[in-house]
Amino acid sequence: MQNRLTGPSAFLSTLFAMAGKELTIMLRYPVEFVASFGQVFLIVATVTLAGLMFSPQTGANNNSATAGVVVYGFVIFMFLSDTLWTIGYNVRRDQKQGTLEQLYLSPASKFANLLSRISVTLVWTGLLCVMSAVLMSALIGDLPVHNLPLALGVLALTLSGTFGFGFAFAALTLRIKESAQTLINVIQFSFMVVCAPFYPFSALPEWARAIATAIPLSHGVDAFRSLLMGLPTGYPELAPIEVELVVVAVFGIVMPVLGYWLYRHEEDVARRAGSLSEY
Repeated sequence: MQNRLTGPSAFLSTLFAMAGKELTIMLRYPVEFVASFGQVFLIVATVTLAGLMFSPQTGANNNSATAGVVVYGFVIFMFLSDTLWTIGYNVRRDQKQGTLEQLYLSPASKFANLLSRISVTLVWTGLLCVMSAVLMSALIGDLPVHNLPLALGVLALTLSGTFGFGFAFAALTLRIKESAQTLINVIQFSFMVVCAPFYPFSALPEWARAIATAIPLSHGVDAFRSLLMGLPTGYPELAPIEVELVVVAVFGIVMPVLGYWLYRHEEDVARRAGSLSEY
């Protein structure tokens, strides 16, 4: 019995069941489902077209480059935002609903519970990002697509790091509870300003650019869009591409381990304190 509860097949079965549950919950809100498509399209179109208004040059090539900066940066922004909500704050949702404590009374894998939340981010957010790219291609022409295999590798490592950040934020949620919602908004706004997902890093003042250089996620944004844009003159902006690849690789490997360790620590503290079911 113990082997069946803890073996690889049991883990995969638990993971698929939990992932199916998360996707089912998402599909049960069709108005929100449709509205999220429209919201993403409006954001991408507005920011990209606004950037074109202030572009120093005109023409198809310049329009394509400007759209590449915005759309490819927006991909990272979307994944970070959804990671904070679907991994981090949804732990708080389960706590409020009273299902989090029940999970810890069962033999189900706690790691599978966290991974199942990633499935929503990968499937739903990935679909939104693809549709956004298609929309912008229709509006202003084809987006630049170069170095695709390496760029996808950078994206995978960057997402791995953001998922680790989501695990760490889930740990923080167990401690600060309802205040986590306010903190998510602060983190999202800070990322929009400092990590420059919608504009070049050269637009930042020197002090903000220094902060951006110290944040691994900024290097993920910079490397991902620079590679897809074909490494034009001035890109990447924060460091040579070789340095940024190393930074992104370390971020993608270390952050998930650190984030999960923090989550298990806070989970153990909450269990000992009997606060897993507290509102």
